[in-house]
Amino acid sequence: MKNKPQHGSAMSSPKLLLNAQMHLHSLIFYFLLFFSGLALGLTLSFYLRDFSFNLPLNQLLIPTLKSSSSSLPPSSPPCPPTFLSFKTTAAKINNNHSRVGLTEFLRPVPHVMHDMEDEELLWRASMAPKIHDFPFKRTPKVAFMFLTRGPVLLAPLWQMFFKGHEGLYSIYVHPNPSFNGTVPQSSVFHGRRIPSKAVRWGEFNMVEAEHRLLANALLDISNQRFVLLSESCIPLFNFSTVYNYLMGSMENFVEAYDLPGQVGRGRYNPKMKPTIKLSQWRKGSQWFEMDRELAIEVISDKKYFPIFKKHCKNSCYSDEHYLPTLVSIQFWRRNSNRTLTWVDWSKGGPHPSRYLRTDVTIDFLKRLRSGSQCKYNGKSTNVCYLFARKFTLHALDRLLRFAPKLMHFN
Repeated sequence: MKNKPQHGSAMSSPKLLLNAQMHLHSLIFYFLLFFSGLALGLTLSFYLRDFSFNLPLNQLLIPTLKSSSSSLPPSSPPCPPTFLSFKTTAAKINNNHSRVGLTEFLRPVPHVMHDMEDEELLWRASMAPKIHDFPFKRTPKVAFMFLTRGPVLLAPLWQMFFKGHEGLYSIYVHPNPSFNGTVPQSSVFHGRRIPSKAVRWGEFNMVEAEHRLLANALLDISNQRFVLLSESCIPLFNFSTVYNYLMGSMENFVEAYDLPGQVGRGRYNPKMKPTIKLSQWRKGSQWFEMDRELAIEVISDKKYFPIFKKHCKNSCYSDEHYLPTLVSIQFWRRNSNRTLTWVDWSKGGPHPSRYLRTDVTIDFLKRLRSGSQCKYNGKSTNVCYLFARKFTLHALDRLLRFAPKLMHFN
């Protein structure tokens, strides 16, 4: 009698142990299943909220916005713009009542001020399309770039020159940053001031200012020819003549020549070797004219620009040597080796002759217009200069009087 209960207890102990183990395994299985389902549910909820729910909402919004005259405020997307569908983008465009297509992207801004640093500006301006056939109708323009200390002194004459030719030119003005004068809204120079830095005569920052003007002008894809001018420059012909002369030219106009003596080879710094040799050193006028292809090459130059900045100092006058040397070394095949801006250096000294009111006569202007001989597209011509300097403000009244009749303005 006493052995039976003992035998039953011995038989039941393994069963109880086995049941306990199975119950524990079941608990662990259900526990894992519960948390796996919870994790899967959370993942799906975030995924569906970001994508599945967002797509029907935007699909429903599009016909509503198209049929309604009132606009809904744009909502912030729940995910980065990279993941937005086409219809989501369309809904945003409709919400904002704006579009950025090719036309809007290419349209020149009315003002040329921006907050780009020089490094950013040059990088942006150096971009050029690999496809040369434009997918839109384009009217080539001439960029007139004025490097000034303050205002464009002879602005009324230029106003007369540009009148009636809108869409065929662009204007850029680089004054001293301390200049705080105002320009009337009726002036062609209104809103054409670019971000500038201080420029001192004879220093390398003169070349940097030229790069800055070129880079700003290159931002407009329609600009195809680029002319550097000063506040004392005047046009010698009417706009149509100047425009056709530049657009029809197969060459660039960067004056470059080898000049022995102290003011030529004497300014060469031997530390420029081996990048620039004495035999490659050239001199020329600061006032240039070039096409878009060369302009991009100039602002993209990382080989000769640093050499000049480091070694062309003091009496080197880099503005008279940098472009002539660069173009003669790399781009001489399409260069005319002459300038289009007439300047009188016959009196000697570091500065050219200045012209006052009494110097401006019809005979004098005729001599500037056709008193020289040169080559244009391989043929001889007496139209060698399109611009001239240095004219003072006192000469303006006579220039305005002679321009309509002699230069055929308007």
